[in-house]
Amino acid sequence: MPLRQRPGDGRRSWRPGRRALTVLALALILAITVVDILAPPDIHLGPLLIVAPALTASFAGARATTVIALLALAALTFIGIQRDGLYTANHETQLGAQVAVSALIVGLRVLRDRHERELAQVRSVSEAAQRVLLRPLPDRIGPLHLASVYLAAEAEAQVGGDLYAAARTATGTRLLVGDVRGKGLSSLGDAALLLGAFRAAAHLHAELPELATYLDGSVCWDLAQLGEQNRLRRAVAGAVPGPEGDGPATDDSSESFITAVILDIPDDGSVLRLIDCGHPPPLLLHADGITTLGARHPAPPLGLGELAPTAYEVEVFPFVPGDRLLIYTDGVIEARDAERRFYPLTERVTAWRDDRPTALLGHLRRDLLAHVGGRLDDDAAIVVVERLA
Repeated sequence: MPLRQRPGDGRRSWRPGRRALTVLALALILAITVVDILAPPDIHLGPLLIVAPALTASFAGARATTVIALLALAALTFIGIQRDGLYTANHETQLGAQVAVSALIVGLRVLRDRHERELAQVRSVSEAAQRVLLRPLPDRIGPLHLASVYLAAEAEAQVGGDLYAAARTATGTRLLVGDVRGKGLSSLGDAALLLGAFRAAAHLHAELPELATYLDGSVCWDLAQLGEQNRLRRAVAGAVPGPEGDGPATDDSSESFITAVILDIPDDGSVLRLIDCGHPPPLLLHADGITTLGARHPAPPLGLGELAPTAYEVEVFPFVPGDRLLIYTDGVIEARDAERRFYPLTERVTAWRDDRPTALLGHLRRDLLAHVGGRLDDDAAIVVVERLA
């Protein structure tokens, strides 16, 4: 089951409802009006009525704010009638100031409402992109129980540069967990490319090294195309220096890559096969403790395969019924607390290694957010896989 939690959402806080706040604003108008009428002639509390529309603007829309502002103006007018009269210089000044400030408050509330509508549209598009790009992992796939959580570093983002996907084959299940260089929305393109390539090819390549080679080739080809487009764009704009220029133009695409773990978990058997492309090693949670599945022959990140032309080597590890596999991105282990200490993942997860995947992720998510004070500096993704009996 996918769990998505925005940083800081796990903390409970008491907030009064809109109805209670509206009653409070009306009570303020009534109280200020009564006290001002009964106050001595040299005391004027009418200007305090502006507090009511200001309070309303903090929790209600422009329409409700306008209604409260008009009621405050009516109360100020009633105070003038009951005290010195409507046409005294003091009361006219109070009314003019009240009208001006009320108009300013309502105008700001209108702008805020417009911004909230635009933000709601952006969130809707983001959620739609999330459903298309980062499809939720199924609770059950073959003999496996899956759970996943994604924590985006950017406040309004639902997805970023971390990714995960699962695909069924004729003999088992293949999983991909990756991390695009960079973070946030800027890395969505590379994440979408790799996810699409994996979903298209996971069931076509019989051997795991063939799949890794295909994924690396797809990323390399895309980066090459991006680099060529950047060079052409700079050439058209006259940004590429000539022989007498100041120096060579830089190409950010040449520095892009994706770390990834590619797994093949057969339905029959008690092992898993793994290729680690520069990614943090998964943790195997079993009855005897926790084992780090460090690859003896790690491969370079996807997109840098040309730097190491040797064939991919598959690592084989035991994975029996009841075992749980914890796969994560570096946003988890590189999360720092206020004293700049990294999150001790292996130490913390020991207490929950016997929990089911969904419960384990719930504990881990809350503890991770508490460690960083509610806000991550980098995207983080975690996938837990349990082999069922």
